[in-house]
Amino acid sequence: MIRIVIAEDQELLLAAMGSLLNLEDDMEVVGMAGNGEEALTLIHQLQPDVCLMDIEMPKMTGLEAAEAINSSLCKIIILTTFARPGYFRRALEADVRAYLLKDSPSEELAFSIRSIIEGKRIYSPELMDAESSATELDDGNAASNQQDKTIGTVRSYLSTILDKIKLPTG
Repeated sequence: MIRIVIAEDQELLLAAMGSLLNLEDDMEVVGMAGNGEEALTLIHQLQPDVCLMDIEMPKMTGLEAAEAINSSLCKIIILTTFARPGYFRRALEADVRAYLLKDSPSEELAFSIRSIIEGKRIYSPELMDAESSATELDDGNAASNQQDKTIGTVRSYLSTILDKIKLPTG
């Protein structure tokens, strides 16, 4: 079972992510925090496998919390709505395992959690800074490119399956 802590300052989104991830057979949300400080406390108390963190939160941002966490404690996934200059570099330096857009489908989030548990790194191409050099991204970019191809394939299969199982209306 993959144990997860979620840190998000928007209560509705926090509850929704928690509910969706708890529906996964191999995942359990063990703690939820409204800011980065609470997330750090929960990580030390609960020792989850993964912590999902919003990038912008009160008291302590997701990046500040990631920088304060020893990456051996748990794997960090940063979620954000849009790219900001310098954030990607900070995420790499903090050993963030995934840096993803919030508007991704829930299936992608669950898939990403499983992938980082297996040792992969996933960085949404839309969030990568233009100033980041290829040498910084060697491992992560290769994993991200492979991940993008895999996610695209999964989306295609899911779309085909959903089209085939549509129930007749009326």
